[in-house]
Amino acid sequence: MGSRRSFLAAGLAGLTRKSPRPIGGGFVDTSAAIGHRLRDGAVNVAPRQSVRIPVVIVGGGIAGLSAAWRLHKRSFRDFILLEMEAQAGGNARWGENEVSRYPWAAHYVPVTGHGAPLVGELFEELGLLRGGEWEERHLCHAPQERLYIHGRWQEGLEPEVAATAADHEDYRCLAGLMQAFRASGEFAIPAETGRRRMAHLDQLSMGEWLRRQGFKSPYLRWYVDYCCRDDYGATIDDTSAWAGIHYFASRSAEEHGPLTWPEGNGWIVRRLLEKLRPFVRVATMVTRVLRDRSGFRVLTADTEYRAAVVIFAAPAFLACYIVEGFPRAEGFQYSPWLTANLTLDRWPRERGLPPAWDNVIYNSPSLGYVVATHQSLRTRIDKTVWTWYRPLAELSPPDGRRLLLDKPWAYWRDQILADLERAHPDIRDCVLRIDVMRIGHAMIRPSVGFQFSPSRRRLSAPSGNLLLACSDLSGLSLFEEAQYRGVRAADAALGRISRAGA
Repeated sequence: MGSRRSFLAAGLAGLTRKSPRPIGGGFVDTSAAIGHRLRDGAVNVAPRQSVRIPVVIVGGGIAGLSAAWRLHKRSFRDFILLEMEAQAGGNARWGENEVSRYPWAAHYVPVTGHGAPLVGELFEELGLLRGGEWEERHLCHAPQERLYIHGRWQEGLEPEVAATAADHEDYRCLAGLMQAFRASGEFAIPAETGRRRMAHLDQLSMGEWLRRQGFKSPYLRWYVDYCCRDDYGATIDDTSAWAGIHYFASRSAEEHGPLTWPEGNGWIVRRLLEKLRPFVRVATMVTRVLRDRSGFRVLTADTEYRAAVVIFAAPAFLACYIVEGFPRAEGFQYSPWLTANLTLDRWPRERGLPPAWDNVIYNSPSLGYVVATHQSLRTRIDKTVWTWYRPLAELSPPDGRRLLLDKPWAYWRDQILADLERAHPDIRDCVLRIDVMRIGHAMIRPSVGFQFSPSRRRLSAPSGNLLLACSDLSGLSLFEEAQYRGVRAADAALGRISRAGA
């Protein structure tokens, strides 16, 4: 037997490629070092000029851009938005190469119901919604989702291959419970508009809630864990049951969608910037926000802005490092993520179903990949871009951030290819380059006890002329929450300015 194994090994070695195809790429994120200098108080600036302006928005993600959108729509033009990165958008930033545009993080928005009128207002303005009907070219084309499980692809993400009658009974039971939660009015979007009567669900994890309900299906447990990792970057044992239930119960079970584009939510950012670009300064890091008698001094490398109102739309944990006298955001945890865009010069061979927009591998630490060219109307697409997502959910947030920074690009390249090889054995022959983005504080993590914590509720309440505006304050990293927080802060700012003028 040993000689036979040696013979087979030698034969296989002779058939393998001696020189693997070279794959280009590298890291595209550059802001971690700057952010750490800010954290450590090592940034010293001496602005050369001073500018008076009533409102300064700090942060150009969806919350900051939504605040700017609201001010502009209310015919208020005397404001500036300052963004540290070279590109506005936050988690909705995007990239582009000779093949396609592609997202770096947020890649879709669910179609909105009646509970998010601000999103409906914006989407009507952007031409996504006309007369109550969605523009179909912006809705995700079929096939939307597929799951690789037990050696083949199946349609949809709820495991069906080899699922037993007991598994299906658990699926039905969970759907029934979520329908009851949906009808309760507790789980709304924006979250603050819900009834907020089920605080007890915030005191246990989603994993523990599933156990107490008697769910035993490993497939159901995997699926719920996948959903928590997808929306929160956390496992079911690190996600509040209230937040886990919100994922399912906050939206209609019959929603059609989602809305998506090659560049993901970067499409929305690009459209917003068509109006707002004159008010946006990118590659401009705010180093300090100081209080004085007239309001605030907002310091950047070359300019000091003197403002009556500051809308702080950057992540809440940064406020204590930037804003004079601001307390630490206690209890705010952030999930670290890694995303990669793979440029393919040909499609891998498929087994079964054709590629979908969202492609997931069962029991993978990743969330799978979305296809940037999926929305194309071309009949033949030879080259494509896949965006691969990997929340470091199995690690504590500090350990996850250390891993992101410690490992070289080649380590992540090999991790990505090994993951994809499970479903696509020839993937290494298809990929030209892999560009990787590390996001140490990608999204707020709704950990056990956080949703109803005094710390979150205290920071989320508007107070004075320093207005916090980011989805962190909702405990849920959703487009609708970021927009709501930005608009709410803009309305408060207009009220402060109006009263000061009076």
